[in-house]
Amino acid sequence: MNQAVQFDMPESIPVTATTAHRPNILSRWLLKDAVQPAGPESAENMTRTHSWWKVMCLTGVDYFSSLSYLPGIAALAAGALSPVATLLIVALTLWGMLPMYRRVAKESPRGQGSVAMLERLLPFWQGKIFVLILLGFVVTSWIITITLSASDATVHLLENPLVPDALRGQNVVITVVLLLILGGVFLLGFTEAVAVAIPLVIAFLGLNAVIISVSLAAIISEPALAADWMSALTNSRGGLGDLLIPALLAFPLLVLGLSGFETGVSMMPLVYSTGASPEERLASRIRNTRKLLSGAALIMSVYLLTSSFVTTILIPPEAFAAGGEANGRALAYLAHEMLGHGFGTIYDVSSILILWFAGASAMAGLINIVPRYLPSYGMAPEWSRAVRPVVLVYTAISILITIGFGADVNAQAGAYATGILAMMVSGAVAVTFSAIRRRRRRSIVGYSVLTAILLYALVENIREKPDGIAISALFILGIVAVSLISRVTRTTELRADRIEFDQRARQFITDSLTHDGQLNIIAHRRQIGDGDEYAAKEREQRGMNPVPGAADVLFLEIDVVDPSEFRETLKVRGVEVDGHRVLRVSSPAAPNAIAAVLMALRDATGVRPHAYFEWSEGNPLSHLFRYLLLGRGDTPPVVREILREREADPTRRPGIHVGG
Repeated sequence: MNQAVQFDMPESIPVTATTAHRPNILSRWLLKDAVQPAGPESAENMTRTHSWWKVMCLTGVDYFSSLSYLPGIAALAAGALSPVATLLIVALTLWGMLPMYRRVAKESPRGQGSVAMLERLLPFWQGKIFVLILLGFVVTSWIITITLSASDATVHLLENPLVPDALRGQNVVITVVLLLILGGVFLLGFTEAVAVAIPLVIAFLGLNAVIISVSLAAIISEPALAADWMSALTNSRGGLGDLLIPALLAFPLLVLGLSGFETGVSMMPLVYSTGASPEERLASRIRNTRKLLSGAALIMSVYLLTSSFVTTILIPPEAFAAGGEANGRALAYLAHEMLGHGFGTIYDVSSILILWFAGASAMAGLINIVPRYLPSYGMAPEWSRAVRPVVLVYTAISILITIGFGADVNAQAGAYATGILAMMVSGAVAVTFSAIRRRRRRSIVGYSVLTAILLYALVENIREKPDGIAISALFILGIVAVSLISRVTRTTELRADRIEFDQRARQFITDSLTHDGQLNIIAHRRQIGDGDEYAAKEREQRGMNPVPGAADVLFLEIDVVDPSEFRETLKVRGVEVDGHRVLRVSSPAAPNAIAAVLMALRDATGVRPHAYFEWSEGNPLSHLFRYLLLGRGDTPPVVREILREREADPTRRPGIHVGG
């Protein structure tokens, strides 16, 4: 018998990552900044934060940049009714989207967005698959935002009359270069991205204000222009229905101007907050994010209404048609026509830059939301939490998509619209269920109407451009495939961040060490849980396994809860049943929890624990699938494999004994 020892068991034991080699300078740089997981267990934000208006500029490069093309789309879709259709969008913005996302910010303050709200509706694997589908639409939306915005910037560049002829026809090459520069900015960090966004947004909004002001002055100085527009409305339309129906039909095309809200919520971790406690800082971040959302909505509403009004009155209808000088660039057309080619070129440069950097908003959204889920589910490598590696991945994907679409803006429009609208519908559904849960009758009615409106826009978009849903489906299938492969390859990880022992568990371990200086653990799956069951289990194990005759034994039980989860803090509770001492743990997977507890015991005590099992009955393949889906299977070989991968030295590895 080993000499008894005196030992005080620590309450908490961190699980440190295993590294096969010392990381080099490049690896440390790539993995330096990481995104925290979703949920209240995430640590305090480690990223440098910024004032809400600065983060608004980063989200606004996407939101505000739609001024470059949205007035032209509105005029082409609704003709003289363009301001009426735009008014519907503004009403939806202020009375629908803004309240909706202010609620989303309240209920997902760590930047998870509406995805987190919907995740709570479905348990276990159904919830995970549902989140993967939603993330597929999110990735579709934001990746296509990156590629489409860069492609649109290229179009604006090549349509300027001062551009050298040598560049014309080089859309793909120019767009790829823009994407590489964008990725380079994010490799430097979020602070650099915010620093670039602020002057771009200020300059772009300022130039648009000049164009709109000059245009309004021209309309005021020539009352006949507005009179002709009003005459066109009254002569070509009958009643109110004839006025509103064309505007409603154009509505699905214009709803894309609302694309910045989900991105704004996803960037909440970047928003500066104050407070003495984590709760106060979280409340401050919610308030400041709501300021961000409200500020962006009000600014955009004013610009949308005024830009739609002046472009509809001052630009000939034929100029909006495909191939026309104002097609997709109505305000640029006015800049050249009313302020000269010098000012027009300055505006073109501003439009090119903000359209190029509109992808920054989407990139920031991707960086902030996707790594909060997939690594936590075990459905992506742990390195995918780090910002710089995922920037490289997203940039590479964007380049491939750009090449595949030939940098064609129109070819990407369907997928862009589908992804954006699907995100909006998911947000509307999330806040509707939230209102139902809170029993807010007016909110239920309002959000239900909003859901119906956005669903109508989504269905219409799919009907008009079915290629968009096909592309979204490819993204969803890609995410599901990568996620499942990653989940399988990561099954033998310890899958625990920390092991915490309560006072009774620590006392049991200390008493066992005091008894004989050893730790002998009997793995047990509880049935009835009475004293006779534990007595029979101990006799059985002493008979089939080399448990020393006088050894003190502890039972280790794993209660599998939600096997779809992957990584969490394990809490070990000590329970005594008729003199039998039991260590109980709740975990998504039994083998991984057993291995983690054994390693924690070894690291904390310096004593090599021995664990005793019996072989499971049944087909090995069925055990494998049970383990992958339900967290249980043929436990002993999986525990040993996890320990083998974790500890290369067999003499330091916890002992695994299997009988039967």
